[in-house]
Amino acid sequence: MALGPLFKSRSAWLIIVAASILFAGLGSLTTYVNARVAGRASSREVLFVASLWLVFAPLTWIPYTLARRFPPRVDGIVRIILAHSAGAMAMSLLWTLLGIVLARLITSRPPLPFVRYYVSSLLTNMPLCIFLYFAVLGCIYAFSYYREARERQAREARLAAQLSEARLSALRMQLHPHFLFNSLNAITVLVRDQKTEEASRMLELLGGVLRQVLQSEKREEVTLEEELQFIEKYLAIEQVRFSDRLEIIWSIDAAARKALVPSFILQPLVENAIRHGVSKRSEEGIIEIAAAVSNTDVLLTVKDNGPGYTSGSEGGVGLANTHARLETVFGNRAQLDVRKSNGLGTIATVRFPLRKAADG
Repeated sequence: MALGPLFKSRSAWLIIVAASILFAGLGSLTTYVNARVAGRASSREVLFVASLWLVFAPLTWIPYTLARRFPPRVDGIVRIILAHSAGAMAMSLLWTLLGIVLARLITSRPPLPFVRYYVSSLLTNMPLCIFLYFAVLGCIYAFSYYREARERQAREARLAAQLSEARLSALRMQLHPHFLFNSLNAITVLVRDQKTEEASRMLELLGGVLRQVLQSEKREEVTLEEELQFIEKYLAIEQVRFSDRLEIIWSIDAAARKALVPSFILQPLVENAIRHGVSKRSEEGIIEIAAAVSNTDVLLTVKDNGPGYTSGSEGGVGLANTHARLETVFGNRAQLDVRKSNGLGTIATVRFPLRKAADG
């Protein structure tokens, strides 16, 4: 337990001084009322009581020093008890001595033999002083544990954020080569089939896509509008590859366009629809992309008219990556559902909490 910074801060000493002033005020008030009830002069006694409580503040250095030297541990508990017992006794001796000095200076009480006066005052003050010592000690330990717990929570939060960011970056870096490999493989097929015009067009589109990927490299979230712009470029590449066999149907709710979504969240779903849906058909393939706001959630849907999803279908890197990213960002508040449509094809649905980008 780190007690070092505790009393180095001005606020800690201000609390101690404020507490001493509070006790001085309360003690002075009760002394004044008692003196008035008894019908005697009260000014000197009030000053004495106030001064006695004010000199108590510097004495809190004793429990603080011993608390720092002997933090609470199970091992060595006897040594710790003895140390604080000695500290409580030292505080009693010093506070009693200061009280006698103040009494001689302020109240002008009839001088008694010093030893008798000191012992009598010590026996009177000791229970209160021991109680105050351990009360101050408890406050020091409690405040120190509170500071330590706050610092530990802040440190754990920072570590969790760093871990989450590192995991997301690793997952996204895993996605980029996967997408690039598939695109280059498609270009290779076009070149091998001597479809140079289509291959050239596909290279231009791929350059635009990669430029957008690199520009948003360090952004974990983008607006849905930006995500859709990327998907449009990606699908333009696929439409070159499939010629006139690929139709895209968009159904985007205007209210969802400013929603923040994990970057490249749709690309694996669209790629999956092409790879396991459209590419399995000899006829025209259709992909429907929808986005809507449902209560406090964003709902993204990608549907194809392929042979349909089965429990044995392999989602590959894309779906596993998407599921891991959603879990990292949203925990159990996000869902990824891939199922066979009632008719023909597969429906992939992503649901996660709605957050909108600030205007402007």
